[in-house]
Amino acid sequence: MPLDEDRVRKKLTAMKTELEAYSNISEEARAPVTLDQQSVGRLSRMDALQGQAMAQASERQRRADIQKIEAALHRLSAGEYGDCVECGEEIAAKRLEVNPAAAFCIRCAR
Repeated sequence: MPLDEDRVRKKLTAMKTELEAYSNISEEARAPVTLDQQSVGRLSRMDALQGQAMAQASERQRRADIQKIEAALHRLSAGEYGDCVECGEEIAAKRLEVNPAAAFCIRCAR
């Protein structure tokens, strides 16, 4: 089955846009926690710090996913999309359907 580049590009771009939107929404949750004990109790502050750490971890994962999507878009433009970046073999169509940003065949991904 031939590759529908426009469909893949649209799907990757939509994924990137969605991740960037989540990033913008969670910006406040990643902001530094103020350590004012008058307005926030000790346990509430600990909860806020934990929430901030979780939001920061999610943001790191989103940034990594965006980089993978951008790399897939680059491979698509270069005519290398669908080929494993490790061994050069073709990545299974089902794998790309599930994860259009996949850079490795199933054997090299292990």
